[in-house]
Amino acid sequence: MVTIDLNADLGEGFGRWTLTDDDALLASVTSANVACGFHAGDPVTMRGVCERAVASGVAIGAQVSYRDLAGFGRRAMDVPSEELAAEVAYQVGALGLFARAAGGEVGYVKPHGALYNRVVRDRFQAGAVVEGVMLASTVAGVPLAVMGLPGSELLEVARDAGLPTVSEAFADRAYLPDGTLAPRGTPGAVIDDVELVVARAVAIATGVPLLAVDGTELLVRADSVCVHGDTPGAAALAARVREALEEAGVSLRPFA
Repeated sequence: MVTIDLNADLGEGFGRWTLTDDDALLASVTSANVACGFHAGDPVTMRGVCERAVASGVAIGAQVSYRDLAGFGRRAMDVPSEELAAEVAYQVGALGLFARAAGGEVGYVKPHGALYNRVVRDRFQAGAVVEGVMLASTVAGVPLAVMGLPGSELLEVARDAGLPTVSEAFADRAYLPDGTLAPRGTPGAVIDDVELVVARAVAIATGVPLLAVDGTELLVRADSVCVHGDTPGAAALAARVREALEEAGVSLRPFA
């Protein structure tokens, strides 16, 4: 049977401001990328998401970011490697405390926003992220997995460092012909047609090529499919994606 992980970004609020419907998303996903306070998230939110994820049997991942609350982590930044490595480890460590207190563990690390896109091609920034994950893994006592785009520098550096890697695909984002994501400013970069997103998720899971922005076929191989938690109607979309995957004979389970 074909199996795949379904992930979404959770805990993307701050204080009294909330963005993601965490409870509803946890009913559908198998892995939760939890904001660790640098692009969104706060201690109370992080703790609550970890507790509910453990209760729901959902794997916990640290979604690490540049220090950019005002820009939601989507602004390009140049952060020295030593600083970035320390900040990645700091974010993972903070989430790890709440995960362990809830009876679970952080199983993987996924960059967010501008950092995610930067480490697709930037080997130095990718190396800093991996260094931070390695440091966090030393404290955790197990090698943490690294989630990222197939073919990215991040996954290559992580594999070279001996870390488990998880390739990820996006059902609700458009792709360039080279397999990278179309920049958010590009028309059609974010797909909001529910049935199209659902169809793309099933295609990814079953090995059917997608259409890139120029109309060419693109085969995206992935261990996990992401539905963005900050998309309007994300919870209903995630539920529909899960239902369609199961109807297609795909088994959903966490990779971590």
